[in-house]
Amino acid sequence: MTQEFFSPAVWTALAIAFGAGMATVIGSLLVVFFHANNTRLLAFGLAFSGGAMVYISLVEIFGKAHVALSEATDPKTGYAYATLFFFAGVALLFAVDRFIPNPHSGMDEADVRAAAKSPDEAEAAIAAMRMHSHGHGHGRTQAPAPAPAGAAVAIDPAEAATRRVAARVGLLAAIAITAHNLPEGLATFFATLDNPTVGAALAAAIAVHNIPEGVSIAVPVYYATGSRSKAIWATVISGFAEPFGAIVGYVALASVLSPFVFGAVFGVIAGAMVFLALDELLPAARTYARGHETVYGMMVGMAVMALSLVLFK
Repeated sequence: MTQEFFSPAVWTALAIAFGAGMATVIGSLLVVFFHANNTRLLAFGLAFSGGAMVYISLVEIFGKAHVALSEATDPKTGYAYATLFFFAGVALLFAVDRFIPNPHSGMDEADVRAAAKSPDEAEAAIAAMRMHSHGHGHGRTQAPAPAPAGAAVAIDPAEAATRRVAARVGLLAAIAITAHNLPEGLATFFATLDNPTVGAALAAAIAVHNIPEGVSIAVPVYYATGSRSKAIWATVISGFAEPFGAIVGYVALASVLSPFVFGAVFGVIAGAMVFLALDELLPAARTYARGHETVYGMMVGMAVMALSLVLFK
């Protein structure tokens, strides 16, 4: 299957990848305007995204990999190749996660110790964090309200240390999440290029996943600077990684697109998305859940994805 550069199909796929990436900004808006802290809803949403991602990866995307690779070879060899590329996708995400761990919402003490320049700065920052947390948010810091413009506000040394560390945590979070967003953009783009229904469904699942990632970036940036615009722009820049990943991947592969290459890409996408769901989304959902939100969200996500595929097949 080949596509011309700048064809309507390519623009549609790029737009959907862009939309999924910009969901990161929603997380920053929740931090700076609404201070939303409904952990049960967050748990359900993360599990919903994880269930939808696992279902579409194993039921639809892996099947497309098998069909395309069978067309290029034969059914038995095609299935073997699809399985090989599936686990190549798992290995790819494992490597990315191993060398660039993906942070989750806010800052914890491990984040602070890793980002601090000295043990004394780390201890001062952690002490200030504990004073601000008031026991909420599973030990993660919440962004404070910014000081009024022009107001003279005395900041004690511990608070100053916390803000310095928070700025570095925000930068590290933005870099890590941006790196993780690159393969997600590639996955959304190629899934949409082959079938817009499947691509849109996958993009919706990735978008839900991107919201708490926006929180991960916005909390430390907002805490460090008190600036809403800086917190929002940090997530905008990170969100652009998804369409950027799509463009880079397409430019690299456009001249060699064939049934075998498409099958290989879909196999990698399926493995990568399953790893993402099982390694990040479901454990994070379980962390925020108070009851059965993780199981309910996962099952509902699978059911909604299955219904959408049946209706638009």
